[in-house]
Amino acid sequence: MARAKFLCDAERCIECNACVTACKNEHEVPWGINRRRVVTINDGKPGERSISVACMHCSDAPCMAVCPVDCFYQTDDGVVLHSKDLCIGCGYCFYACPFGAPQYPQAGSFGSRGKMDKCTFCAGGPEENHSNAEFSKYGRNRIAEGKLPICAEMCSTKALLAGDGDMVSNVYRERVVARGFGSGAWGWGTAYELKGG
Repeated sequence: MARAKFLCDAERCIECNACVTACKNEHEVPWGINRRRVVTINDGKPGERSISVACMHCSDAPCMAVCPVDCFYQTDDGVVLHSKDLCIGCGYCFYACPFGAPQYPQAGSFGSRGKMDKCTFCAGGPEENHSNAEFSKYGRNRIAEGKLPICAEMCSTKALLAGDGDMVSNVYRERVVARGFGSGAWGWGTAYELKGG
C-alpha cells in the first residue's frame, strides 16, 4: 500500500451518519469525542452537499509540526498516529489541524483537557497489535487484521472510500467519468425523454 487516504464522494453521501456510529461502536470512543463527523454545506438549499470528515492523514501533517512533545508519528502507509502516553493535552494540534480532527474529552472539569484522541484509520497505536492496552487507548486495529477502516466498510452508498491513495483515486475517477456532467450525466436522457441517436 502506497499511502492510506480517505475520500468522500459528496454526490453519494446521504448524511446518514453510519460512518460516525460505526466508528464510535467499533472503537468504544469516549463520550464527547467524535473521530468522524458528517458536515453539510448549504443545508436545506439547492446544491446541498454532505461530506464525512475525519483526520485526512496528511503527507505533511500540521499536527505533527506543532506538537511540542512529538507524540505524532507516521507509519509506512502514511497513517498519522499519536502516542497517548506522550500527549500532554496542550491543544496545539487541535488549532493546527484544518479538519478539526484532534478531539479532547468533555467529561473533565471546565478548562482541563485530557489526552487527545483522533481518527487512527483503524490502525491502532504504538502498542503491540491486538493487545488490551492498544484497544483501550486507540480502539480496534482493523488494518492489522487486513480490513479497511470500519467507517468506509459501513457506508451504505459507498460515498466514503478508504485505502491505498492510488486505488481510491482510480475508483473516484471512474465514478466521475461514468456519472458525466450536465446533459451528459447518467439518466439525463431518461429523465427528459430524449431519444438516443
